[in-house]
Amino acid sequence: MPPPDDRAAARPILTPSALNRLVRDLLEDALPLVWVEGELSNVSRPASGHLYFTLKDNAAQVRCAMFKPKSSWLRFKPGDGMQVLLRARVGLYEPRGEFQLVVEQMEPAGEGALRRLFEELKARLAAEGLFDATRKRPLPRHVRRLGVITSATGAAIRDVLSVLARRWPLLEVEVLPVPVQGREAPPAIVAMLGKASACGRYDALLLTRGGGSLEDLMAFNDEAVARAVAASAVPVVCAVGHEVDFAIAEFAADLRAPTPSAAAELLVPDAQAVRRHLQQLAQRLQVFGVGRLQAQSQHLDLLHARLQAQRPQARLARDRLRLQQLHHRLHGALDGDLRRRRDLVARLEAQLFARHPRQLIAQQRRRLTADRHALRQAMAAALERSRLLLGQSARALHAVSPLATLERGYAILLDAEGRVLRSVHAAHAGQPLRGRLADGELALRVQDAAIGESPGAAPAPLMPDP
Repeated sequence: MPPPDDRAAARPILTPSALNRLVRDLLEDALPLVWVEGELSNVSRPASGHLYFTLKDNAAQVRCAMFKPKSSWLRFKPGDGMQVLLRARVGLYEPRGEFQLVVEQMEPAGEGALRRLFEELKARLAAEGLFDATRKRPLPRHVRRLGVITSATGAAIRDVLSVLARRWPLLEVEVLPVPVQGREAPPAIVAMLGKASACGRYDALLLTRGGGSLEDLMAFNDEAVARAVAASAVPVVCAVGHEVDFAIAEFAADLRAPTPSAAAELLVPDAQAVRRHLQQLAQRLQVFGVGRLQAQSQHLDLLHARLQAQRPQARLARDRLRLQQLHHRLHGALDGDLRRRRDLVARLEAQLFARHPRQLIAQQRRRLTADRHALRQAMAAALERSRLLLGQSARALHAVSPLATLERGYAILLDAEGRVLRSVHAAHAGQPLRGRLADGELALRVQDAAIGESPGAAPAPLMPDP
């Protein structure tokens, strides 16, 4: 029997399950979620609710699995021969060692292309900050006039008008008709948004349409429409389709509503609730008046009892007469006060419906214009002051700069290490030096060092460095 080979014993040996697990981990780590398009075949859905099928094209096929509950969320019924777009994870079914796709999302192929365009545009506009919550404006507290941009013959406008008439009949509603589907819809919606924003007639705008397929809603996934919604000077509420539908225009709007009817409910208060609130205020006012009247009556009864206890007949007669007069005056004052408070409530109620926030908006706009003008003037003055200060600092710096001294014919001598030569004692014959002038440097060498000579003596000779 041959001796065992140590090198063979050192080699790692895998079982089929360990090998399959290793391959599965490598596939899942190396490949993220991928989009795959192909034709369905061998579609089956057992009692477990999972969906199993094969995805193929003209040259290859791959096994796929879509587990519950994702398979139960599909909005269509998959069948053999159907062209679909899948979003899936690449993996390996370990028990049989089969390569497969674990499907997270499935769409018909045509709708999938539209969905990709939708996601790309949404990501690009979000990166620009078009959907940021900081740029969204709150709706007016009381909307007096509303512009509804939608199809004049669709079901959405009927639902909106019905809800508005039921909840707040005082609202002025103007329907601004536009096509909501087809090639001509996006430019028409953009033009109507621009007109409605510029005319200054409306407190808010509602952009809406009923439900439909992704292709039907593409007019509201148009980039120009989204930018027009974001650029509107008037707050825009957007409600497109059903609650599960989302459009690019809804992300750009100041408020998104799940349905057209829900948008109408968000725009106006409930008249019945407002009426109940006013009735509660009136009841509280009445209770307050009655309570005050009872308190005053009890006080008068107490005073009357004290007078009876003292029994001064003449004073009692005078005080009784005065008491009666005060009693009548008190009742009259309370009745008058109650009437005045009721009149005040009525006036406040009338003012509540009569006041319009447009004047406040115009006043705030004028204040903003004045503040902008003042800010620009302040910035210009600060910039001029900084420019003058910079010029003064530059002139002062130039006055003390060594370069200004060099320009007058002086030079700075530096040794080989770059140190400034301040005395002839620091130089010796043959020593290399550098002479710094205003416009450059000279390489020099000391020929002789003359020490202790008078100021008028000739300087020590320097030879240029060869």
